[in-house]
Amino acid sequence: MIGDMRNLLAAVVLTFALSAQAADLRSEAEAGLKRAVTFFHDQVAIEGGYVYCYSADLKLREGEGKTGATTVWVEPPGTPAVGMALLQAYERTKQPYLLAAANDAGMALVRGQFQSGGWNDHIDFDPAARKKFAYLVDGKYGSKARNISTFDDNKTQSALRLIMELDRVTDFKDKTFHNSAMYALKSVLGAQRANGAWSQVWDGPVAQDDPAELRASIPKDYPHQYPGGDYWWLYTLNDRAMSDTIEMLLTAAEIYNDVTYRDAAVRGGKFLLRAQLPEPQPAWSQQYDREMHPAWARKFEPPAVTGLESQRVLRTLMRLHVATGDAAWLEPIPRAIAWFKRSALPDGRMARFYELNTNRPLYMTSDYKLTFDDSDTPTHYGFKVKSDIVAIEQEYEAAKAGTPVTKKKSRPSDAEVQAVLAAMDDRGAWVEQGTLKYHKIEGPLIRSETFIKNVGLLSEYLSAGKP
Repeated sequence: MIGDMRNLLAAVVLTFALSAQAADLRSEAEAGLKRAVTFFHDQVAIEGGYVYCYSADLKLREGEGKTGATTVWVEPPGTPAVGMALLQAYERTKQPYLLAAANDAGMALVRGQFQSGGWNDHIDFDPAARKKFAYLVDGKYGSKARNISTFDDNKTQSALRLIMELDRVTDFKDKTFHNSAMYALKSVLGAQRANGAWSQVWDGPVAQDDPAELRASIPKDYPHQYPGGDYWWLYTLNDRAMSDTIEMLLTAAEIYNDVTYRDAAVRGGKFLLRAQLPEPQPAWSQQYDREMHPAWARKFEPPAVTGLESQRVLRTLMRLHVATGDAAWLEPIPRAIAWFKRSALPDGRMARFYELNTNRPLYMTSDYKLTFDDSDTPTHYGFKVKSDIVAIEQEYEAAKAGTPVTKKKSRPSDAEVQAVLAAMDDRGAWVEQGTLKYHKIEGPLIRSETFIKNVGLLSEYLSAGKP
């Protein structure tokens, strides 16, 4: 009896000790999150916006190139991605400082929205530099001002997604965010072509003269040397442009409870169905011309079947299946999966490009000539890519059975939280060793990507509630 009492007392003492430790770690995580966000917002941000990477002393900055002290970047992991991390942290913890920082990121994006409705790669806040761009908030602009919006690399989509989410969180009462979102969504609808596709860029509503029901095919002949040309005005899947647009519109339909945006996403999805190439290569190309033939894009992106964007298309079709409940979206998937399996490289990866008709893996030499030899490819571009087809097939089988795969994410462990807090310096910065690519400098630096990841981890830990 006495032994049992001692064991019970020991258990109670241990429980209290563990609870105290958990409470202490929670307090440290709360303080650490606030310190990190305060540093990033107050000392790193420019007008509420961000770039990709900074030297540890904040004197050097990079996006996709060197950036000055008045420039922020749109493409993730720039301003929209940082803003979304801050907003998600707010929704998990309800701390007002997080919403304030997210709002500032959203306002930076509003100031970079073009008259054409979307965004491009960067936003400049220098008054003289702004005259070169047709920013919506600045009113009138000169005939030479840049007014081209882009879907490339998730630029417009990620910016609009953040502004829509801020509109939702503020109960649609902030007219600045609401008007920006409505203007952008209207422009995205106006940029959609008669066949449901979008080009990579737009500068206003497009002519509805594209062949509406034409299906993709492989031409008898096509140029084997780069012909030049403005590919960005034609139908682009590269860098997930169309997939990201469709998924953004599905999000808009949910936020605003408006089928207009879902209908546009469905029209985009029907283009993807028609863009699937015929057997024996039933996958997709990165770029199509008006005749729905695979086409050249940049000088290292030939007409070909793509092992990368095709994977993203399959997931977009499954997303449309979930959104609409229509099993027709799943119909093309088995043929594509079979092509992936028979086209995999010996190491399990996929080639970025496969030659039309022969299906041979296709590469470029370092001086940009087509080759089947992978020994001398340019280093700035991935000509071999990871295959995620095993997971995609599992997701397809689950979708077909009506039991979509749900990924259970465990709460971050105490050890993970402690490691993140320990890695923070006295300012609240996560400094790491790396290379400033465009400055060609190696040394201590600060990455927006690391900030996004760590803010997500800390806020998720805190969202689990008190121990």
